[in-house]
Amino acid sequence: MPEQGLFSIGSRALIYQVDCPFDLPHQQRIWAMAEEVSTWKCVAEAATGMTNLALRLKDVPPDLDILEMRLDALWQSGRTKTLTGKVLDIDITYGGAGGPHIHEVAEMTGLGIDELVRRHAAPSYTVFAVGSHAGYCYLGGLDPRLQTPRRKVPLQNLPGGSLSVAGLQTGVSASAGPSGWNTIGTADTVFFDPMREPAALLVPGDQIRFRPVEVIA
Repeated sequence: MPEQGLFSIGSRALIYQVDCPFDLPHQQRIWAMAEEVSTWKCVAEAATGMTNLALRLKDVPPDLDILEMRLDALWQSGRTKTLTGKVLDIDITYGGAGGPHIHEVAEMTGLGIDELVRRHAAPSYTVFAVGSHAGYCYLGGLDPRLQTPRRKVPLQNLPGGSLSVAGLQTGVSASAGPSGWNTIGTADTVFFDPMREPAALLVPGDQIRFRPVEVIA
């Protein structure tokens, strides 16, 4: 991930990346930036990411340096926004065929399976951002004892509903796809349905609580 700055991802699309800790107070600053920047005349859309902000512009700006200075000033202002949304309880089967890496995570963390599950299910996780793929939620609140590195060889096709951990993050895949995270369980929850209104089940500020219904060691 690049350090702080403005980076082009298309002729009218930019990413403003900040160098900050992965925690709720700093993500609240990202939320505040999105609210303010979305009112700027040159911006068609501002979408929150993980310690970054994606901008879709109405027109190609004549001077990106000026835009970056405005974004820098807004970030340095320290303004925050609190989002309070719904709470969703998600039933999880830990381990077994749907959680093939739970023993590896237990070994890496030095925890027993039961303690691993207890620590993972204890917090209420805040949805920091929605992205990566449609309906996927980046969550904050993972117990630091469960921090693990990404897999050296990513999985080519992780099933939808897979619960995984990597770094200080955890999340449930909204659809099948590749993943470099460590999968410890599975959920039967539809996070994205194009026939539903709204299509995405969760938005930033919502909370998730994982409820163990079965542990297969």
